[in-house]
Parts: sequence; C-alpha cells; structure tokens
Amino acid sequence: MGLELRQQLRLSQQLTMTPQLQQAIKLLQLSRMELVDMVQQELMENPCLEEAAPSAEEGAEEMHEERADAVDPDDIYAGEAARNAEWEDYLGDFSSSPRQATVRESELPEEANAFESNYSARPSLEGHLLWQLRLSPFSEKEQVIGEVIINNLSSNGYLCCNLEEIAALADSSPEEAERVLKAVQCFDPVGVAARSPQECLMVQLKILHYDRDPVLVSLVCDHLEDLQARRYKPIMRKFKLTQEDLKEYLDIIQGLDPVPGASYGDVEPQYVAPDVYVYKYDGEFAVVLNEDGLPQLQLSALYTDSLEALRGGKSKEYLQERLNSARWLIKSLHQRQRTLYKVMESIVRHQQAFFEEGSSKLKPLILREIAEDVGMHESTISRVTTNKYAATAHGVFELKFFFNSSLALSDGSEVGSESVKLLIKKYIAEEDAKNPISDEKIVDMLKDELSVNIARRTVAKYRMSLGIDSSSRRREVL
Repeated sequence: MGLELRQQLRLSQQLTMTPQLQQAIKLLQLSRMELVDMVQQELMENPCLEEAAPSAEEGAEEMHEERADAVDPDDIYAGEAARNAEWEDYLGDFSSSPRQATVRESELPEEANAFESNYSARPSLEGHLLWQLRLSPFSEKEQVIGEVIINNLSSNGYLCCNLEEIAALADSSPEEAERVLKAVQCFDPVGVAARSPQECLMVQLKILHYDRDPVLVSLVCDHLEDLQARRYKPIMRKFKLTQEDLKEYLDIIQGLDPVPGASYGDVEPQYVAPDVYVYKYDGEFAVVLNEDGLPQLQLSALYTDSLEALRGGKSKEYLQERLNSARWLIKSLHQRQRTLYKVMESIVRHQQAFFEEGSSKLKPLILREIAEDVGMHESTISRVTTNKYAATAHGVFELKFFFNSSLALSDGSEVGSESVKLLIKKYIAEEDAKNPISDEKIVDMLKDELSVNIARRTVAKYRMSLGIDSSSRRREVL
C-alpha cells in the first residue's frame, strides 16, 4: 500500500463564536442590575473607556443646583442670630432655649447625626440569643453550655444535635445541658432551640399558661399531623368536642410560631429594577428604556491620541486591544438596548388588551411570534426576555410573563393560560371557607364564564402552581 501527500483546496463555511460575539450574547442575558455592575467593572479595568459628560441642559441644571448648594451655612446662622439677638437680650434668663445651646448649635452644624446613622444592622438569631445569654444569671460553665447550644441552631431556630453531643462539647453532664437548654428555650423568640415542632409549641404553651389543658396538650403532642391534614372528625369524636370547641383550640395553636428563628433569617429581600416602562400617551402606548444608573460610555480622547503618537511596541499593542474592546462594548450595549426596545414594542402590540384592561385579557403568545415580528431568532428573544422586567399600569412583570400557552374555547378562539389562572385564583378567594369549591366545580364555572374546554387535572395543575391547597385542606371549622 503506497502512501503519498497531496494538496487539496476546499471551500467551506464554519460558524465560530468570537469573544466579541460571546460578550454580546452575555450582555443580552444580564439583568439590569448585573449590567450596571458589569459596566462599572469595565470602567475600572479599561483605561480607554470613560463616562460621557452630561448634556448642556443637564449641565445647566447641575450648575443651578451647585449655586443653590454654594450658600454658606454660616451666613444663614449669622442672619438668624442677628434677627433674634434683640429678642433674646430682652428675654434674658427667661428664654425657652439657653443661649449657650443656641450658639453651639449654630457653631457645630456638622456634628448633627447623619441620616444613615439612624439605621442599624439587622440582628442575627445567634447574636440576639448570645446577648440574652450574657444578661442571664448563669455561671461560667452554664455560659459555655449556652454558647454551645446557640452555636448549634439551624436557621429556623431548631437544635441540630442531641444533649450528649452538647455535654461532650461543653465538658459537662447531660443533666446540666438539659437544664440550660430549657432556659434557652424561654429566650426571645420563645421556643427557640427546640428539638421538634411539638416541643417548640409546648414551650410556647407553657409560657402562655395553656399547658394545663390536657386536650390542648394532646392536640399538640399527638395530633399535629391530623390537624395539618384537617382530619377533624376523628379528633372531635375522640375528645368529644363540638366544632366551636375545636375552633377555639385551633385558634390558639395557629397563634403559635412553629418556626421561631424565621424572623432572624439571613435571606434579604431582592428588589427588582424595571428595564422598560410602558406608558399610555394620547391613546397610544410608548416604550421607554430605563437608563437611570447606567453610565453613558465613550472612548477616552487621551488614550486615543496617545495611541496615534506611539510607533509600536507592547504599549501600542495593549492600547489597541483595549480600544477595540471598548468600541465593541459600546456597540454591544447599544445593540442590547435596541433589541430590548424592539422586543418590548412587539410585546405591546401583541398584548395590547393586557395593557388596556389588565391580566384577565392576556392572550396566548409564544417566542416564535415575537421572533418573526422583529426578524430575530427565538433564542435571541429568549435571552432578551430572561431576567428583564417591565413596569406597566397594572404592575411590574417579568417579560416571560407575557408568554403563555393557550386553551381552546368552544367557539374556536383561544384564551391565555394566565387569564385562566387568575380566574381560578379569583374563584377561590371569593369562596366560602366553610364550604370551599372543588376542582370539578371550578371546571364548571370556567365553562360557564369563558366557554373554555379544560380538564379537572389541568385545573388542579394551575391551582398547585398558584400555591393553593385542595378543597379538603382549605376547609375551615365552623
């Protein structure tokens, strides 16, 4: 078998993801807050980027504000003192405010507490309990046991280890650990450091002096699962209770806190900044991009001129690379905002009934329809609508909210699934708590109001997605 080398010329097309294209795709997926952080990071790292100066009108407003702020506070205090001098001399010692205090307030205005100083850090569960432990009349050994207990609590306030482990860590006996544990469980929040939900609720009942009722104690210790599942009839037969008596017990139990450490959790609220605003002006809807807080970028003239002066070397190569990166970033940001604007305009056209009347008029919509309308790929529309929010007259919604599946009506038309979900939520909110409506009844109500063809399992799926329990769990005692 002979081997030989040959040269062949072949023409082919291949799609490659350049770093610039990867950056443009990444910008589409970023939320507004992430985009602002990324732009600020680029401003610090790229010397060829700088923030554009404000326009002429903005500059005039800033100059006006600077002039207003340029008034010397000492002149204000001096004028006030001159106007009040004669009156204060007349009052003398009978003045309502001592003269020394008035002078000190005028001399040291900068010592006034800042507005931010009125806020304090949110206390943690561990810190709150350790503060109470320090104030308790415990010995040094008991203090050590208490610290071990507090350091082994979960985020919900439950104890994560047994008494033998606590005693071993604190070099004490299980009896001493048990005694300190009972004292810690009476700290605020009451029921913390419990080992089970029954123990947590029993500690709270003891503090409220409800532990003398054997029926209430038995309900908490032995029948919590039955109460959660709303199996009331066996409980009423066992304890020979009427519905009114059982309701009184339930009111007491529901007033307790089974998760005492939840209010001291580390989860902070996540705030949403809308990317676009939709306003109605002269009978038409206008889309306005939210540019607040997003720096307006431009190329630095200093480094651009320096690049032309350099003849070669690593310095020129570095500046050229940074300059190209800055130009591509500015172009990618402009393309991102332009794409977001076009997509939101298309959504407004397709969902105009929603912007007019609210969520009940939300129509079925898929990504393909918007992609065909704006002339882009579905994957681009998916990236643009991810983690983006629109502020409308009916609230702030994620752009994904406007895309929903359809349900067929008896007349051949379609209705959006979100509109059906809102109707289900409305029906359940208006139901009689003592006689909640079933999923079969909701199916009949939807057919009467919308003439929609929907199955019971679909109603159950929508109800569960809304976080609503079944009718048996929603039923309340008389």
